Amino acid sequence: QVQLVESGAGLVQAGGSLRLSCAASGGTFSRYAMAWFRQAPGKEREFVAGISWTGSDTYYAGSVKGRFTISRDNDKKTVYLQMNNLKFEDTAVYYCAARNYDINRNARLYDYWGQGTQVTVSS
Repeated sequence: QVQLVESGAGLVQAGGSLRLSCAASGGTFSRYAMAWFRQAPGKEREFVAGISWTGSDTYYAGSVKGRFTISRDNDKKTVYLQMNNLKFEDTAVYYCAARNYDINRNARLYDYWGQGTQVTVSS
């Protein structure tokens, strides 16, 4: 099995930046597609960004494209989410997730999840 531990929670002003990290252990990290999801109070969990196991393919939700960047370091078994120009609407609990090989936007298809990390953006 794969265990995922997230870090980078914080409070940031609108327009600021924050980087989230997700460290993996167990399994074979390089064979898993990785993704970030988020869930705001009163809303359903939504796909934010995904990255293939090679790191060559990335996908973003329209609401974050151009502002967020997902990347991975297979040697460090870590996936990152660089968030720039943060908006109040980005406030949510962010979760990293892992799925064998391919990216998917459906949260139900991911096998492993981190505990979540709170990102709060103030106006």
